[in-house]
Formats: sequence, structure tokens, C-alpha cells
Amino acid sequence: MTFEQDAKTLELPWPFTGREDELELVRGSLTAGRHGIVVSGPAGRGKTRLVTEAVRGGDCVRVTGTPETRTLPFAAFAHLLSESVSLHRAVQLLSGTRLLLIDDAHLLDDSSAALVHQLAVHGRTRLVVVVTDGNPVPGAVSRLWTGELLPRLALEPLPREEIAHLLAAGAGGPLEPLTVKRLHHLCQGDLRLLRDLFGAVRERGLLTRATDTDEWAWRGPVPVTATVRERTGQVLARADLDERESLERLAFAEPLASSLDDFDLDVLERLEAEDLIHVDDRGAVHLTHPLHGPALRAAAGRLRARRLARTPDQCVPALAAERAALTDRIDRTDVRPLPTPVGEWLVAEGAPVPAGYAAVRARFARLRGELREAAAWAREGLRETPADHACGAELALAAAQSGDVPDTDDTLAHRPATGWVAAARGDVETARETVAEAVAPDRREGTAEDGRPAAYALYDAVRLGAPEQVAGRLARLPGDGPAVLARHAEALVDGDGPALDRVAGELEQRGFLLFAAEAHAQAVRAHRDPRAARMSRTRAVALARRCQGARTPALSGLVLGELTARQRQIVTLAAAGLSNRQIAERLTLSVRTVGNHLYSAYARLGASDRGALPWLVELPTAQSA
Repeated sequence: MTFEQDAKTLELPWPFTGREDELELVRGSLTAGRHGIVVSGPAGRGKTRLVTEAVRGGDCVRVTGTPETRTLPFAAFAHLLSESVSLHRAVQLLSGTRLLLIDDAHLLDDSSAALVHQLAVHGRTRLVVVVTDGNPVPGAVSRLWTGELLPRLALEPLPREEIAHLLAAGAGGPLEPLTVKRLHHLCQGDLRLLRDLFGAVRERGLLTRATDTDEWAWRGPVPVTATVRERTGQVLARADLDERESLERLAFAEPLASSLDDFDLDVLERLEAEDLIHVDDRGAVHLTHPLHGPALRAAAGRLRARRLARTPDQCVPALAAERAALTDRIDRTDVRPLPTPVGEWLVAEGAPVPAGYAAVRARFARLRGELREAAAWAREGLRETPADHACGAELALAAAQSGDVPDTDDTLAHRPATGWVAAARGDVETARETVAEAVAPDRREGTAEDGRPAAYALYDAVRLGAPEQVAGRLARLPGDGPAVLARHAEALVDGDGPALDRVAGELEQRGFLLFAAEAHAQAVRAHRDPRAARMSRTRAVALARRCQGARTPALSGLVLGELTARQRQIVTLAAAGLSNRQIAERLTLSVRTVGNHLYSAYARLGASDRGALPWLVELPTAQSA
């Protein structure tokens, strides 16, 4: 089978994913009584793919603006109009078109732009207009949304979780989370760049399969492809020697930041004016785009690179500073995103990651709800120090809170994980008893058995549905951070749905996405108002999707409420063990339709395959209200 290549879209077999809400919005704009929509966003964001999916199967006429024809009247509509027509006549000829898709509308000639505007004014033709940000737009096109003729959808970057689905399809299997994070960061939401860069990584044999997880990983330098050179041409083509020197010094300083005092201020001002560098609040200078550094380093001569390049041992003090900053945030109950370029650089280079640093990174990620990333950091530390207890505990906790039940009882060596392993097995009562024993009042005050801050050890009981055991002790802990955990416990004891929602909002602001999802999920069962319960469910599911496959007792049985009635029906049958063909026969559907529904359901449920469905569909027998 061959696939048509389109420079503006992701090539098959990469699936269309992660844009369900936007897709429904575009389709909704084309229903009766609506006049269409404008879709905008930076180059490579996936605009064309989105609107193509939205109009698929409909009677749609398509036109495209091109830079070469901007001076030719009605050039974009040449295949639809006679050689010489007036604007009035062009409107008449096209007024019978039911649906018109205008791609790259920012490149339309003035006559074509005026025609599109007039069609919108007349309102008989539904319009889907695609505009790329950062380019001059004809006034007639911009007035489509500034004049409120059509609504405008500004397309946001595809979330990292959906990027992981795309990359897994391209690799023929899942990528380890740190590789996904690296690609996501390098490409900054540009899906065309992502496709190009990942294709180069794969074709050059830079992917290696991890023996312990069977995931694909990428370590080493960034391939400088033609697309990468195009995206970084502004820095690679600097003719001014002083500017080029400054850019190269910044590139080879990475991952460490450089001081303003080390550079000519006049040169930096010129580079800042062109958005090639930025200066942070501490006076440190950075390259603006994460690809600029790799491209500049690759373009430098071998001797220059050898002289300027950083080595891992030069980053030891900065790595210690990152670890201290992360630990401080954890202790202050604040896990909002924190720049950690040194640790990520070590991983990208394939250099050893100290176990102490890896354990803190894993804990920070786990508290944020990034469970797969937490497990990946723990594994990095265990490769360097296989017997490290802290990394082993973090790996066990991340796995258990993802609902993974170990084949052996190796996790019993890591006491903090034993309660969560019991929960993953559906035995929530044992999980609560284990947690209660771990935080018994006669244990050392201030810390749990493994030295973790006492607040988080106590809070495990709240997450497992036994807040009455720890509410008073959480309330007595000093600081504003533990106070929000105490409020969660009190709201759960009181069965106060609105209070649980308020706590969830506070937790989300502090970066605890999984904790916030669990609080909203607990609010669903506490609310007396069905509308409030539905709102809490929606919020819980939206947050849970960002938690990399988290499956905890508070979230169990929750996610099915976000599926369509048909999807719930099919997922329930799949969870019961029926094959796609058996489901199709029972529901009088095609096997392909069943497969499509299941794929969409997997994306919404955060499941990778049907092996996760029984856990998601059935509530554990010991689940509390």
C-alpha cells in the first residue's frame, strides 16, 4: 500500500488523534444555521489535517492560496471560474457551492480574499478558512473574524499524551516517556517538524529498545535534517561574525545558562530584537528555540566543538542545584513545572544519571501525575545504581498507581508501594490498612518510614478513601501546603462535593494533576446536584487524561461517563472478553466500525489496549463512597 505525501499533513499511517473536541467544533460550525469557521495556528500545528477530517465524506470544494499567485486575480479559484470575471459574477457562480474549504487563506490574492469575504457576507456557502499565524493576512480575510462573520478557532499544540500516540504509531510500538518529552520539547507543537525529526531518528537507527520495558528510546545528538535546517536557518545564516560567535557560545554552553556579563550587550540586543535569544528574570541568556543549539553545534567544526562542548562532570554543581530546587518544591507542596535542563541533557546525551537525582525527579513527576515519566526517571537511576532503594520505591509506586500488578512480590521490599499494590489488585481495604500502619502516630514524627515528607504519607489515606484516619494530623502540620491536603481530607469526611471541587482547583494550581483528578472524582459521588456531579466528572476525566495512564481507586469506574453511548456499549463488551468480530455480530455493526469506536475510546480512557478495560469498567469491590 502506498500513501500520498502531503507536506502539510501528517502522513499515514500516523492516525488523526487528540483533536476530538476541535473536530466536533469544526463539524458543528457546518451544521444548519451556521456559516462556517476560521481555523488558525502556527505552521505545522495540524490545521489542514483537522479540517480535512472535519469535511471528510461531505460535498466539499477546496481552494488553496499560494505565494506564487498572490498578484494574479482570482488565482486560487481559477479551476472554478472562467478566465475573466468580476467579483459580483464570481459570487454568483459560487453561491451554489454548499461547502468551501479555503486552505492557506493568508496567501490569497486580493481578489480571491474579497470573494471569500463576500461569500461569508451572503451566507449561502459554508466556509472553512485556514490561516497560518505569523504571516500578513489580506484585510478581507482578517475581517472574517474581526467583523464577526465567522468564529475563529486558534489551534493549541497537541498535548504530549497525543504526541506519544502518534510516535507509537510511527515506531510500531511505544516510546519511553523521556524520549517523547524530548521530541515534544524540540518540536514545540510543529507536527511537520516532529514527523521529519522522528523519521530521521528512526531511519538512522538511533532508536534502541529498552530491555526492561520493551519501549523505544532515543539518546544522542539531534539529526540535522533539511527541515531542521529550514527551521533554524535564521541562526545558521548569520553573516555578522559577532552575532554568530555569540550564538555559538550560547549553543555550546547548553544546558547551562550564560550570564549577560559574558557578552557584548549591543550584539545581544540585536539578537533579542529578532527573537533569537531571551533573557530571564535572573539575567541569564538562552537561545529562544530548543533546536537552535543542536543545529549550531552540528554546524561547527570538529575542533571548535571539541574545545567548547560541555562534559557531564562540568554540570555536577548545576545538577545538584536542580535537585535541591526540586526537593524544596516537593517539601513546600508545590510541583508546578520547573526548568530542569541539566538532568534532561544528561538523559539526551545518554550519560549516567546519579540515582539520588533520578529519585527526586521521579518523585516530582509522580506527584504531578506523570506516572510513566516517573517510572522512566527511576529506571535511569537504577541503571546507574541497581540497588538504589529510593529509585526502586519510586518505580514501584509509579507502576502501582498506573494499575500495574507485579508478577512477583518484589515491591514488598519498598514499603511505601505495598499499599498501592494492594489497591491495584482491587483490595482497597488492605491498601488502607497498610497505609494506616505506615503512618501510625507512634512512628517518627515529621517523616514516613522511607523519609518522605509526612504530609504525602498521610495523604495516601485520603486518596484511598480513608480520610477520617488522618484528617486531624494533616491539619496540625505547619505550612500552607499541607493545609490544602487537610482541606481535602475534611471535605471528604464531610461528603462536601463543592468543597472537594474547590480543593481540586487548589491542587491543580499547585501542579498536582492526579490529586486534583481524584478530588473531582470523589466529588462526583458526594454531590447531590446531578449537574454539579456531571461537571466534576468532566473535570476529573480531563485531568486524568493528562496523568499518563493513572488508575487509582478514586478514578476507577469514572471515565466511562465521557464516552458516547455506543462507545460505552462496545467498551463494556470488550472488557467482558468479546472479540471485535463477536461485538460486531452482536450489535450488527462492521468489524471496522467496532475497531474505530474502540480506538477512540482508548484515546479518551487513556488505555493502550483492551487489557486495561476490565479495570476501567468495573469498580473494585472495596471502593468507598
